[in-house]
Amino acid sequence: MFLLYIKAFHIIAMIAWMAGILYLPRLFVYHTEAEAGSKQSETFKVMERRLLKAITIPAMIATWIFGLILAYYLVNWSAAGWFHLKLVLVIAMSAFTGFLGRWTREFAEDRNTHSQKFYRIVNEVPTLLMIAIVILAIVKPF
Repeated sequence: MFLLYIKAFHIIAMIAWMAGILYLPRLFVYHTEAEAGSKQSETFKVMERRLLKAITIPAMIATWIFGLILAYYLVNWSAAGWFHLKLVLVIAMSAFTGFLGRWTREFAEDRNTHSQKFYRIVNEVPTLLMIAIVILAIVKPF
């Protein structure tokens, strides 16, 4: 029963993490249109900071904690090629979250150098990672 709760909390945390890393680039798309120092720009800064620090980063940490607990109890490490690839992709998603943090700071300091198109493209990265991670976790193809 303990592991079922851990699995549930892992999925809940992952959903919250995904919400954050999907929404932040969308906010960046809109923020690039706002004039630096405007009321709209300042509102985006608050939204971005709160989303990153109050939801995205805590959810990422919780996902890692619950996921490592599950891995400890459930993964046969010698026959888990799928898990090794999943772990690499989760590390990539964590690195992506780090980039979001950097871009949030750049917007907060009115130093954004990227275009709307850049953020629109970047917004697809977590979706692709999520698809691969979920398939690996459910199907365990190798």
